[in-house]
Amino acid sequence: MMTYKGTNKLITGIVFGVITFWLFAQAMVNVVPSVQADLGVSLEALNIAISLSALFSGMFIVAAGGLADKIGRKKITNIGLILSIIGSLCLVFAQGAVLLIIGRIIQGLSAACIMPATIALVKAYYEGADRQRALSFWSIGSWGGSGVCSFAGGAIATYMGWRWIFIFSIIFALLGMFLIKDTPESKGETSGAFKFDYAGLVIFIITMLALNVFIAFGADLGWTSPTTIILAAVAIVGAIVFFKVEKNKKIVLIDFSLFKNKPYAGATYSNFLLNAIAGTLVVANTYVQVGRGFTAFQSGMLSLGYLVAVLAMIRVGEKILQKVGAKKPMIWGTIITTVGVAMMGLTFLNDLSYTIAVFIGFALFGLGLGIYATPSTDTSVSNAPSNKVGEAAGIYKMASSLGGAFGVAISATVYSTMAAVTSIEVAATAGVIVNVIFGVLALLSIIIMVPQNAGKEKERGRVLKTKPQAS
Repeated sequence: MMTYKGTNKLITGIVFGVITFWLFAQAMVNVVPSVQADLGVSLEALNIAISLSALFSGMFIVAAGGLADKIGRKKITNIGLILSIIGSLCLVFAQGAVLLIIGRIIQGLSAACIMPATIALVKAYYEGADRQRALSFWSIGSWGGSGVCSFAGGAIATYMGWRWIFIFSIIFALLGMFLIKDTPESKGETSGAFKFDYAGLVIFIITMLALNVFIAFGADLGWTSPTTIILAAVAIVGAIVFFKVEKNKKIVLIDFSLFKNKPYAGATYSNFLLNAIAGTLVVANTYVQVGRGFTAFQSGMLSLGYLVAVLAMIRVGEKILQKVGAKKPMIWGTIITTVGVAMMGLTFLNDLSYTIAVFIGFALFGLGLGIYATPSTDTSVSNAPSNKVGEAAGIYKMASSLGGAFGVAISATVYSTMAAVTSIEVAATAGVIVNVIFGVLALLSIIIMVPQNAGKEKERGRVLKTKPQAS
């Protein structure tokens, strides 16, 4: 394991694996009208299907990351790619809500496997500047893929049919498996029999499901209805029980001692909040199609600036990281992203002015995320102990997935709730304001928790003080 050095072939395979979710699976966000018209499902069912992938990814990503450390990071990556193929096939053959929802759940489980396992492979087989370069390309697949999905998803849906999005996903998953097949297996150093925190996983799943249903359906059920109150109670009690149970166990699903390291905690919290801004994509894309009469392809074209900016700036973020450390580019990126999001809320503008504002807003969105991506990811990875990289990466990416799930759910709920009582323009602005708040909170978490020297001394062996590795 120690004699193998990561190659460009491995990086390419990892990127292909990552974009099976962030490009293809997330493209569903941008083709809502096309899918709804083709399958004849309700908007509510479609919104559930959209959020399920991120939700299931978030619920299982830490468990998958821990499993990757124990049974093999390459093995878990391949399992994730196989699940991606199965999930995509469900969507290709979907004729209604059933296969659509099943496919989205499987795609979420696929992402849960791929994300932490591939980050752990990068940590295992690349060092120093090579690792930062590999993480930049990983970020291009992740953050860049989410940008490409707006353009590519809209274009494919308009000119080939939305099902072709997932046919391409299958092709990329197969290519990813082929490119990493010669990579040796990587595991964390452990002793004794394999053990897993099944109780913690069950409590975590129940808590997250209750919380997500509460956010997504609270308005429909009524915020003061018995069902909504019970869901809120389950989420609160579940979170308290989960924290207390995990805190006193040796075998844990989430090692909370990881958060004692401020750089790691700041990167993870801000990552959650900036991914919550993904709700902007749902609000903006739905509004321009429903409220301004854009096609899915035209809607995708509006985000072309995002695509170009995020792909161009990720490597720039890597270079800034190497020059000045992680904190400054994380702050700059968050501010630029938040300003870009705010511009999409200017729905009082006429058609031409608003179109220009949204295009610039998407470009700033991508510019900011591109600057933020590599410094944040490197801060989390380089502060993780070598035997818990998969688990730490799983928590970091859980923040991405849960942030995206809750951001989409909250934004969609605000948008639909406001649209029922006021104009669609006001509803869209309200949905965007929610995401601006997420951006401000992300900025505060970076300023408070990430030290000035983060990212400057990564190769001196600074790692987290964590619990001893359980056998």
